[in-house]
Amino acid sequence: MSNATAVTDASFEADVLNSDETILVDFWAEWCGPCRAVSPILDQIASEHSDKIKIVKLNVDDNPQTAMKYQITSIPAMKVYRAGEVVKTVIGAKPKPALEADLADFLA
Repeated sequence: MSNATAVTDASFEADVLNSDETILVDFWAEWCGPCRAVSPILDQIASEHSDKIKIVKLNVDDNPQTAMKYQITSIPAMKVYRAGEVVKTVIGAKPKPALEADLADFLA
């Protein structure tokens, strides 16, 4: 399984919104094939860029409040947070080079 930290409705504020780090939240679900496809790519990015970005996962089935709050209507959805604000949204599974290009501002 993934080495990304799991966050929940209960921990989202403390783990993501109140963090000093740049955090990518992967909104996913067990039944979502594209979510499973993108997970190892996010793990690679997390390990290669651990000094720049932290990647966490939020299961939308288990944590509907946060998913609803951030209007997650299709998954996988990845949102980058800085200082409690969404600064980037990426929707859908993509190959690693495309994801790295989307996240280039945060990985540089």
